[in-house]
Amino acid sequence: MLSSRDIVAQHDHQTRAWHLPEDALFQPLSPRDDNTFEEHAPEASSWLDCVTTQHRANFDLWHIEDEARTPGASDAEIAAVKRRVDQTNQIRNDLAEGLDRTLLGWLKAHELPNPDAKLNSESPGLIIDRLSILALKIFHTREECLRADADANHIARNQSRLAILEEQRADLARCLDELWEETVAGTRRFKLYRQLKMYNDSALNPSIYRKIPKE
Repeated sequence: MLSSRDIVAQHDHQTRAWHLPEDALFQPLSPRDDNTFEEHAPEASSWLDCVTTQHRANFDLWHIEDEARTPGASDAEIAAVKRRVDQTNQIRNDLAEGLDRTLLGWLKAHELPNPDAKLNSESPGLIIDRLSILALKIFHTREECLRADADANHIARNQSRLAILEEQRADLARCLDELWEETVAGTRRFKLYRQLKMYNDSALNPSIYRKIPKE
């Protein structure tokens, strides 16, 4: 069901594909029409489809945030980008929770996790989210290593950073595999931890509901 090797390979494959200029097959994710973002489950036919959809949210978020840092961006443009960042970050978190729901559904069919096993503080979905971000960091750091206009110091600095990122991803991938193996063996368990973001909810964010006229 879960293999960090497959997940890392999928992250890298899709990151390369989405950066190709001719790639227009996968449009940026959008919030649901009701704008609540609750239960934003991926419409996917397989586990790796779910992983890909969640990775796309991080991909979109990375590049939306870059827009806010563009020199000369107007205040109105930065404000619009900030709203898109909030929306996409909510989707990213909802999709990470969706990964855990998928895994827990599979485990439930096998009478797992063992309720008496030690509880892990981080769920697989959150680990996969971290692996997704690392894939993006590795891709862009590798780009910096290959820049034709960069000097030797810049390239050496980024080669050092790339080695660190790859080591961190290998460590995290191994932790994910160990968590899943121990969960299936009944010696460890994880739970669905809801992020319960408040900033996008007009009923919970005072900066929003205090500005809404009362009827």
